[in-house]
Amino acid sequence: MFSRPKNRPPVAAALKACRSAFWSVALFSGAVNLLMLAGPLYMLQIYDRVLTSRSVSTLAGLTVFLVGAYAFQGVLDAIRNRVVVRSSRLLDHQLEQIVHKAVVLQATSPRRDGQATHPVRDIDQIRAFLTSNGPIAFVDLPWMPAFLLVCYLIHPWLGLMGTAGAILLIITTLLTERASRNPAEMLAREGGARAVIAESTRRNSETILAMGMVETLGRRWSQINGRYLTAVQKSSDVVGSFGSLSRVLRLLLQSAMLGIGAYLVILGELTPGAMIAASIMMARALAPIETAIANWRGFVAARQSVGRLEETLLPFADETMQTELPTPKDSLSVTRLTVTAPGTERVLLRKVGFSLERGEALGVVGPSGSGKTTLARALIGVWRPVRGVVRLDGAALDQWNPETRGAHIGYVSQAIELFDGTVAENIARMDSEPDSDKVLQAAIAADAHSMILRLPNGYDTQIGEGGQSLSGGQRQRIALARALYGDPFMVVLDEPNSNLDSGGEAALVTAIEGAKARGAIVVLIAHRPSIISVCDKVLVLAEGTQKAFGPREEVLKQVLQPSSPAAATASASTPSSNLSVVPRPQAEGTTT
Repeated sequence: MFSRPKNRPPVAAALKACRSAFWSVALFSGAVNLLMLAGPLYMLQIYDRVLTSRSVSTLAGLTVFLVGAYAFQGVLDAIRNRVVVRSSRLLDHQLEQIVHKAVVLQATSPRRDGQATHPVRDIDQIRAFLTSNGPIAFVDLPWMPAFLLVCYLIHPWLGLMGTAGAILLIITTLLTERASRNPAEMLAREGGARAVIAESTRRNSETILAMGMVETLGRRWSQINGRYLTAVQKSSDVVGSFGSLSRVLRLLLQSAMLGIGAYLVILGELTPGAMIAASIMMARALAPIETAIANWRGFVAARQSVGRLEETLLPFADETMQTELPTPKDSLSVTRLTVTAPGTERVLLRKVGFSLERGEALGVVGPSGSGKTTLARALIGVWRPVRGVVRLDGAALDQWNPETRGAHIGYVSQAIELFDGTVAENIARMDSEPDSDKVLQAAIAADAHSMILRLPNGYDTQIGEGGQSLSGGQRQRIALARALYGDPFMVVLDEPNSNLDSGGEAALVTAIEGAKARGAIVVLIAHRPSIISVCDKVLVLAEGTQKAFGPREEVLKQVLQPSSPAAATASASTPSSNLSVVPRPQAEGTTT
């Protein structure tokens, strides 16, 4: 199935989807502002009619009218606030999937800076502003001319006084915008740096405690937190100063309005009721400006978040519906693969090439830093090559929809990452309704079934964040079962035996043999050559280049140098754990 790319910016599209909710807020705001005229009109009638006529019935009627108006206003105001909260939730709902996608993919995409613009924090900032008093103040601003018009109708001098006050407060607002721009940017930057170190500290807490790094990192935290607090202080000082100025101006203007009104009453051009009503009208006209200035820091932060979020999400939104390719079942081919780390130009893997057929297992060996993990990340599509291509059944990885492609790939990384949930949910790749049959098949294929049954609640055991309630070997066995879930065509295992004992390693070998038997392709990255006895072919890497590739026995005889005379005898048949991976210079000619 084909469709045109979705070129509309995601945040703009989400705001457009919420447009009806925003218009509802504006409509309710109009009704609320009209009902606010009830107070000044009541005051006007009390001074000019009730006090002069001493009519209790008139007073009672006006009071009933006022109570009804205020009650209706309270209901509409409550509804307006609820609509604002729900519109912010609707905006969040419109963006939640692409925000989550951006969080996942940003770690493997080129970044502009170390902070990588946290999209979740940005959407939280936007929602926080939408649920504050700021948006209500901005929606009320268009009604300011209506209140000033009433002042003009009462007396032109009072209208001019109100207009002059509004102009002064608008100038104050513009000055607030100009003065708060740089402090707000500084606050966002330092807040991001603070969040990064806080998360890093939380993630590495065990290492910090074990190696006595608490005080050292505490001093670093104090420096970063100090810069953040300085930014908060500067931003607050700017907004607070202009907020205080706006309040003083409003109070002076309101008092000046009373003074001019009293003067007009003395001249006989105005009644006392009209004087009080005009003062209330002007206060109501200027109140949204004062509220907007008070919430200006939140407005600036939300505006910056919208810009960052738009820029962050745009690369993940411009997609096309791709043709659904058949399930891969025959081959994996890698052609002149060159890979750099995301966001850098440093080449980690250079011109690697090989091919595998169904039912074959490849052992990837080489010293630390040779590019083995980089190759694994390129094979599963996490890191895109700068040159070359990885193909499944002739189709390049980027021709697959990522979700569909992921179902055909199993992966166990060096750093085992499990999720807060049950064992079954983790094996089922966090499906909310795991397929029990597939979960059991995967666990049995990974030879983890018996181990899981010994857990307190078996497959329904809650493992906690990161699988903290499990041992390293148990996490690795569950991760292997997750990699085998759904019988994926390609299984990439990056040092899957690092935490396994001899029994676990035997189970790993059994799992690999089972995957080969059903026609899967297995890529096994290992430091210990003993595990590659189950592999059909071997790829040797060193310093990011391919030194040898071919049948296991042939490559081991050519490239692996025995570390002892006893190991030399073993290398003639099955590779031993005593073998060390030392590529010989003449082996470079075997590169494909």
